[in-house]
Amino acid sequence: MTSSAFEHLSPAFPQRAAWGTASRLRAWQAEALDDYLTRAPRDYLCVATPGAGKTTFALRVARELLDAREIRRVIIVTPTEHLKVQWADAAARVGIHIDPGLGNSRRGRSREYDGVAVTYAGVAARSFHYQALVGNFPTLVIFDEVHHAGDALSWGEAASEAFAGATRRLSLTGTPFRSDDHPIPFVTYEPGPGGTAVSRPDYSYGYAEALRDQVVRPVLFMNYGGPMRWRTKAGEVMDADLGSALTKDVTSQAWRTALDPKGEWIAAVLRAADTRLTEVRRHIPDAGGLVIASNQTQARAYARALGEVTGEKPTVVLSDDTGAGKRIDAFAASEDRWMVAVRMVSEGVDVPRLAVGVYATATSTPLFFAQAVGRFVRARRKGELATVFLPTVPIILAHAATLERQRDHVLGRKQASDETDIWAETEALIERANAGEGASDELEGSFEALESNATFDHVMFDSEQFGMHASPRSDDEADYLGLPGLLEPEQVTHLLRERQRKQIARRDRADRRERQPREVSLHRALESKRKQLNSLVAQYARTKGVPHSHVHAELRRQCGGPPLAQASTDQVDARVAMIRTWF
Repeated sequence: MTSSAFEHLSPAFPQRAAWGTASRLRAWQAEALDDYLTRAPRDYLCVATPGAGKTTFALRVARELLDAREIRRVIIVTPTEHLKVQWADAAARVGIHIDPGLGNSRRGRSREYDGVAVTYAGVAARSFHYQALVGNFPTLVIFDEVHHAGDALSWGEAASEAFAGATRRLSLTGTPFRSDDHPIPFVTYEPGPGGTAVSRPDYSYGYAEALRDQVVRPVLFMNYGGPMRWRTKAGEVMDADLGSALTKDVTSQAWRTALDPKGEWIAAVLRAADTRLTEVRRHIPDAGGLVIASNQTQARAYARALGEVTGEKPTVVLSDDTGAGKRIDAFAASEDRWMVAVRMVSEGVDVPRLAVGVYATATSTPLFFAQAVGRFVRARRKGELATVFLPTVPIILAHAATLERQRDHVLGRKQASDETDIWAETEALIERANAGEGASDELEGSFEALESNATFDHVMFDSEQFGMHASPRSDDEADYLGLPGLLEPEQVTHLLRERQRKQIARRDRADRRERQPREVSLHRALESKRKQLNSLVAQYARTKGVPHSHVHAELRRQCGGPPLAQASTDQVDARVAMIRTWF
């Protein structure tokens, strides 16, 4: 079979190719294929950002090896049952017939098939069966999202044993590697700094490169904070602002309070997200939204809330739902507005019309965050823009700000303290929380969310922050929610700067109208102005990534005067005016 079959398979199969791509391979796919065929390695690791077209690349490799008679069978290992079918459909487009099986229960398969698709769990359950398959025929094994081989020690061991005798092994991943010390089977590690071992990809194609090539959409992050109040297991009532610098435990509890379905925070964010989706659908009529929930109970509650907002019943996809794959396919083929998902959010959800997302989960790992954002970056035509709503939690904002950073798997890295290492993970706790109806005992206990309120915090785009605090449904918030859904990256930055200038001018006018009259006590007037200055300093400090104290010190250096606690009304006004010019 010739490569002309690939004219029927888009570079981004199973979905439409990005704007500007032809029926032939994309530049990165052609370069990686040439590298693979030239070197003819037994093991090859390709790291490419979600939406770049790893499936098409891998199937082209399989087609070339089958045609050259270097292999006679193909085995595709995937994280989920849904992806087995997706791979089989993709392979059929280029004349490779893959049997996705029925829960790995078949005793035999038709001789018409060129190979099989199986999950990592399926390999662990029948490792000797797959060991025999690769022993009987020259075989290419494709590991889709190979980092999943480290999800359980048994999975990695089973994959190593089952496919040790394979003729060729092609490993694919689209997201950062794990933060644990479980080595990934068939991945090469090289000595790194401090006695560590660092994974070495054979070919890399990151988000920044894909964005430059217009292969993926740029992502706009809408961040929401606000005051939270809750009762701890000890019966103590606590309150904190979601975006404040807090300890890890307090941040976790404030975050959980924000995600409480009965609170106002999540309701306000869902309303804002639906407003944003309405604006996007003016330019992309079939655009859809996805809410990523922590557990099934919250997913159902969020779906009910969305139904009240939109008047339409959202699609709900749960991890243990036997019809989850069909629900995803039906949503992908429809023009429905919203889908709510739990565990199917990672590699299992592949709906390129998704343009708006709500990160309503307490999962904080960079791996899961990258997978979640990857659901929204598939570009179908020029200028499409993705929008993801986030809680203003420091670790999540850090993930968003470093989305373009390429990460490798590091073994033997010394763990830093929670206060200094934002990548410190509690993956086991998260897995237990997301696996069932509720969170784990450590999170549940007698914790009670009492009150949550949302505040629009800022917009993050291309690692820059724009905007200032605003109330939900205010004109300031509406300015950012109303950005067009089709924009070039340069246009996005220009409009965000214009919106920010407009917001600052609106605040200035409001300040002039509401100036404190002389009869108001001096201490109240000063308190109001200091709060205003502190709010601007906090916003600017987040934008530049510097401590608040440094911003205050620079303002004092430029404007003169004593420390803020001793500054006069005119001196505080001067500092407010100065920092506004910095924006």
